[in-house]
Amino acid sequence: MPRYIEAEWLDRLPVDEPSALSSRDDLRRLNAIMGHPGLVARILGREPDFPRMQSIVDLGGGDGTFLLALARKLPQRASAFTGTIVDPHGRVAEETRRGLEAAGCKLSVIRADAIEFLSFEPPRCDVIIGNLFLHHLSETALVRLMSHITQLTPLFIACEPHRGSFPLLASRLLGIIGCNHITRHDAPASVRAGFRQKELSFLWPARTGWHLQEYRAGPFSHCFIARHVA
Repeated sequence: MPRYIEAEWLDRLPVDEPSALSSRDDLRRLNAIMGHPGLVARILGREPDFPRMQSIVDLGGGDGTFLLALARKLPQRASAFTGTIVDPHGRVAEETRRGLEAAGCKLSVIRADAIEFLSFEPPRCDVIIGNLFLHHLSETALVRLMSHITQLTPLFIACEPHRGSFPLLASRLLGIIGCNHITRHDAPASVRAGFRQKELSFLWPARTGWHLQEYRAGPFSHCFIARHVA
């Protein structure tokens, strides 16, 4: 199945449009079904430097609900950390902000395109995360994004759709669990734009000083981890 990128309907809708709000509710459920918050939490929890990590940047973090789910699943920490959401449509509800604060996260939201934001060389951070974000980008844009990431963090974690026949079939059945027409269109599009095997590792621009892991995670997900080891 060759990789194919097409525009997703949710990205074209106003943030407050009722069907867009409903589709974002669907995405929260799908994140839970795919287990991405727990997957990223386990990866971070295994990092020797995790107790000292103070800053997490979430690319395309949207309404902050993924970061909140992640913060609640992280191992107990002695100190708070700063979570930064970079998203041109980032809008975090007050309830989500309070939840992040209770989980030990000081939140910052930057409404900007991720590549443009990273190209201005913001301060270095401990980890950058992309959850269901990379599949929106072409190979050329991915190389640009990754090139900036290598300069800004020692750890990058991405969870994406696995591109394959079974995830594609499952994405076409989401009406069974009540997903709306926006989600039913965008889910198969996401799978067709997803990743498999070592496609992201092949695009990673730094060939020395980095340890790369890329693997299928569960039936629906694809995980990529880049860790600086030099």
